[in-house]
Amino acid sequence: MASMAMHYLVEKGTEYARLAVELDKKGEYEKAIKYYKAAIELFSKYLSLYPDNSLADFYKDLIAKYKLRIEILEKHMEKASAAGGSPGDVSKDDVEILMPDKRSNKKKFDDLVDLEDVKKALKRAVIYPVKTPHLYPLGWPKGILLFGPPGCGKTEISIALANEINAALINVSPATIMSKWLGESEKNVAKVFNKAREIASSGTPVIIFIDEVDGLFQEYSDEVGGEKRMRNQFLMEMDGLKEKENSKLPLFVIGATNKPWKLDIGFIRRFEKRVYVPPPDREVRKALFKYYIDKLSSVYKADELDLDKLAEMTEGYSSADIASIVKEVQNNIAEELNERQDGKASGSVERRLTMEDFVQVINRRKPSISPKMIEAYKIWYEQHGAT
Repeated sequence: MASMAMHYLVEKGTEYARLAVELDKKGEYEKAIKYYKAAIELFSKYLSLYPDNSLADFYKDLIAKYKLRIEILEKHMEKASAAGGSPGDVSKDDVEILMPDKRSNKKKFDDLVDLEDVKKALKRAVIYPVKTPHLYPLGWPKGILLFGPPGCGKTEISIALANEINAALINVSPATIMSKWLGESEKNVAKVFNKAREIASSGTPVIIFIDEVDGLFQEYSDEVGGEKRMRNQFLMEMDGLKEKENSKLPLFVIGATNKPWKLDIGFIRRFEKRVYVPPPDREVRKALFKYYIDKLSSVYKADELDLDKLAEMTEGYSSADIASIVKEVQNNIAEELNERQDGKASGSVERRLTMEDFVQVINRRKPSISPKMIEAYKIWYEQHGAT
């Protein structure tokens, strides 16, 4: 009975969502909003009844996307009404591409403090084949999986890799694929790869970056038809990259995940290179503290800090954790100076950074990485790692 209720909510919600998308495309926005709301209601009911289901996060993302779409449509209709016109078209780009000259993040490998082994693996798998394709008559890996704890730089190093080779970057997420084109998600997958092949054929390298790839490629016991078709399309497209006409294209699919053990074995095989992105060790944590504190030293004096001690205190902390710690110290001191009205409009101030400033923040902030988590990654790497 519970299974029937689950499938009814999912199937009916999917039906309403598909209707909403069709009406949205036709410009019938008022009706589209009605069906988006109906889909949200059913998916919300599904989440309240089955909060621990494997698809719970997926439907949460879906609901968020539909709410955002409703907000956009309502604002658009209000503006059209105020102007005395018709709603007109609310366009949506099929494939969002970040070309090298359009990216605000210009960091390259040398700008990243850590992840030397990961950089080396990506040079072998991507940079060298792009720079010297004639040295690879047998082709090169097209799928690379980056796995490891959250906040350790998987997305950051993927962007840096794109900058290293001046690649076009196509960002893909489970929520975008499934919510924006519900009912024809497999067509959207094909659009992504068709556009990527078109750009790569012109000589510009392309990286299709899939964040939280486990959301697309894990094995679901209760997946619905649209999800299965989308997943199969991804398999076909990734296999197609190895075919003769595509094998020499500078086109790469990079997936990032915090949960590699959730991936279906069929998808694991498509990612020929599987690279562990580890948490920072003690020396790297020290280098990270130095990197961020050096940025603060243009304003605050920072010549009496024990970086070794800070590195020792932050065992189990991710790179993102350390960045947040230093930023929180900055915010605390800025607040203190503002409260005393002792800050200057520009330039340095007399306030020194002290160890106590950092100790207080570290004591309030727990590490995001546990030894148990690290052990799980090590076990998975022993079984599936391929660098």
